[in-house]
Amino acid sequence: MRTRPASLRFRRQHPIGPYVLDFYCPSAKLAIEIDGMAHDMGHNPARDGMRDGWLAQQGVETLRIPARQVMADFDAVVRQILQRCAISPPPASPVPLPICNRED
Repeated sequence: MRTRPASLRFRRQHPIGPYVLDFYCPSAKLAIEIDGMAHDMGHNPARDGMRDGWLAQQGVETLRIPARQVMADFDAVVRQILQRCAISPPPASPVPLPICNRED
């Protein structure tokens, strides 16, 4: 992510409110959390849900990626992140716009 893929900037250990995000893409308003096994234990899933909800209220989407997935196929994880960060093009006009031929 240091190479700024697709010209996107990612911040590591980015503080927002009471939380510190693993990674954050400001232009996409995307938090990226790399979760180890501990996130599946005890009260952690509920705590993560509250955190994700708070971030959503701030307009930040959270993408949670298991650490084992990062270790197994890093390139696929990067592609997944870049797809989530992609800015959708405006929808095409359903009706073609008329061409103006002006004769002066």
